[in-house]
Amino acid sequence: MTLRQYEYALAVAEAGSVTAAAELLHVAQPSMSQQIRGLERELGVQLFARTPTGLVPTVVGRAFLREAEVAVSAARRARATARAGAEELVGELLVAAQMGFGTRQLPGALSALRRRFPRLEVTVFEEPSSAELDRLCRQGVLDLALMAACDRSPDDAHHLGDEEFVVVLGAGHRQLATDRVDLRELAGEPWVRFDRDSALDAVLLEVLRHNALTPITAARVSQTATAVRWAAHGLGVTLVPASAVPHGYEHLVRPVSPVVTQPVIAVLRHDSGPAETALLDLLRQETWDNSASFAPVA
Repeated sequence: MTLRQYEYALAVAEAGSVTAAAELLHVAQPSMSQQIRGLERELGVQLFARTPTGLVPTVVGRAFLREAEVAVSAARRARATARAGAEELVGELLVAAQMGFGTRQLPGALSALRRRFPRLEVTVFEEPSSAELDRLCRQGVLDLALMAACDRSPDDAHHLGDEEFVVVLGAGHRQLATDRVDLRELAGEPWVRFDRDSALDAVLLEVLRHNALTPITAARVSQTATAVRWAAHGLGVTLVPASAVPHGYEHLVRPVSPVVTQPVIAVLRHDSGPAETALLDLLRQETWDNSASFAPVA
């Protein structure tokens, strides 16, 4: 048995036919058929059954394919590791960041990663929902997820640092005269909030309730930068991670009392390779305490 035969069998299971699998892998259909038949003869079992809708794995075939997928993944990781040693790492890295977290740290780490591995293609997206991020991590869809720690966080998550939350005030707001805003002084203020399923909105609600404040919703937004801009224009105050404050708004930002922080973690897929490991190391080197950047100007 060869690794190529494993890859062919997995492709047939995915495509539902030898012809489609051959097109998928850019190989000749007769060659793939011969390899599948040879694999079945060597194993002494039938891996696929022909049905009106195409080829489907048999019970034995499904069991075999599970192990074949493990073997193929291990081989790919081994190849990637060898190439990484020669600084020739290629492929795609899929990264998801929980909205508002790591906004300043992730670009620097990704830039350093690209300089180290220029042939690596990195895809990054933001996800507001911690539940959705958790689901994608458990399904093995993501290579690395950057998020706030929560009850569902896996035991093997890597703690990177703590994000301190800050309040954004409108120009001329009375609390700009203070070094740190007592949250109870914001009683009766309208708030610029986030989507209802957003982890950021959950943090805001918890903070307000903990300080016996009733939220008055001025507006809901989907992005932290939008919340900051709208708060700066006086629509209402908002609470965001310090690293999510866009450049140019620092003079309208104050730390809060009591201090509000969230641990930030990185979750790697279980069969993580050298690219994910390198990105994790780079994220650990980033500065996670950003609240000192918002001290009022004397």
